[in-house]
Amino acid sequence: MKTNGTNQNIEAAKKGDQSAFTSLLNQYWHEVYHFILKQTGNETDAEDITIETFSKAFSSIESYDAKFAFNTWLLTIAKHTYIDLIRKRKNVLFVDLSDEENQQYNNIIDESETIEDELIREQNLEIFKNYIRLLKPHYQEVIELRFFQELSYNEIASILNEPLNNVKIKIMRAKKLLAEIILKQIDQNFTI
Repeated sequence: MKTNGTNQNIEAAKKGDQSAFTSLLNQYWHEVYHFILKQTGNETDAEDITIETFSKAFSSIESYDAKFAFNTWLLTIAKHTYIDLIRKRKNVLFVDLSDEENQQYNNIIDESETIEDELIREQNLEIFKNYIRLLKPHYQEVIELRFFQELSYNEIASILNEPLNNVKIKIMRAKKLLAEIILKQIDQNFTI
């Protein structure tokens, strides 16, 4: 059952009130996180799916129907996000090879990175870093810490001396803004 405060936060969030988003995240984070953690058994996946869940929920909060409990709506989004992750991972084809077949395979395919592969990777990384530089400095910092230094959310919170939920919200917003910047650049490149 939603409290009156939750109803007020939902209505304020629908109007774009960032503090209402923060309150809803603080209120429901643990429930969504533990639900997904039971499904995945992996803390990193659970954190990432939970952040993506809140990102999707906050992006489409206008579509929330008050006939349903808010946590039920969030858990449904979380479940679908988790199912999408499973589908993506199942699309990776695994072939069980015997030792002899595996040796033949290794003799045929050289998986070492070529100079061309390395150049392409470096160019793509530089393009991506240029997009990141378009973000505000505090968003650049959390992207750097999370995705380039591969620190946990707790480690980032400690480094920034900020509450854990603030860090999670910053990362969620940074990813969303970065995606918007990249899509805008792609659209501009195709319309030229």
